[in-house]
Amino acid sequence: MDMQKIAKEIRGLTLRCVASVGQGHLGGSMSIVDVLTVLYYKQMNVDVKNPKMIARDRLVLSKGHAGPALYATLCHKGYISLEELLTLNKFKTNLPSHCDMNKTPGIDMTTGSLGQGISCAVGMAIASKLAKDQAYIYCIIGDGESQEGQVWEASMYASQKQLDNFILFLDNNNMQIDNYTSKINSLINPKLKWESFGFFVQSIDGNNIEEIDQAITKAKQNKGCPSMIILNTIKGKGVSFIEEAGVSNHSMPITTEQLAKALEELK
Repeated sequence: MDMQKIAKEIRGLTLRCVASVGQGHLGGSMSIVDVLTVLYYKQMNVDVKNPKMIARDRLVLSKGHAGPALYATLCHKGYISLEELLTLNKFKTNLPSHCDMNKTPGIDMTTGSLGQGISCAVGMAIASKLAKDQAYIYCIIGDGESQEGQVWEASMYASQKQLDNFILFLDNNNMQIDNYTSKINSLINPKLKWESFGFFVQSIDGNNIEEIDQAITKAKQNKGCPSMIILNTIKGKGVSFIEEAGVSNHSMPITTEQLAKALEELK
């Protein structure tokens, strides 16, 4: 399976999804495509034909504004059609800007208010432990999102409960809606922070398919505590004019001409 090729295709679908409404959260969506590719095509125990399968692995996209990337992944995997993917944010859509578990097949938790998704994921990991179903619970948070105190409360509790079935990802792309995270409220050294909270921590190139795959495998081998994988990513990864937009790519317009240029670049 060529996951590099799949990641490019999912980036293309993400762009088409956002372009269908004219503007959206491109930067933070594009930065997490590689981890989504590895999760859905290599590491997660899920069944497209049975999205509510008991004991399935679950993903909580706590940085819910990156929903277009997750929708694109679900489309590529077969959960939703291409036609539906192009209804993002439109009247009566099942694809709202932020993920909604009551509307979209394959979405495991409704997210949007930053900081809340990780708490839900920790609760799901506890439930999985109680059920003894062997499932892994994955959660993706943002570096800007980590300025929310709830992130640290949830991390503290995950460690307290020794949730070795909980794998947390930090999309460390160094930007948030208003500016660079370092200029607003820097994490300084997230590796040391999560280690001090009792996590098994790995820091990797978050846009490198092989490194992501290896890190998840190591996290699964870890016992007795939760895992954090710091994904050092490029916001807008994969398309030059989106990457070059910097902070402005958090939410940006994309024209028909720009879409064509971006899709050509992804070939």
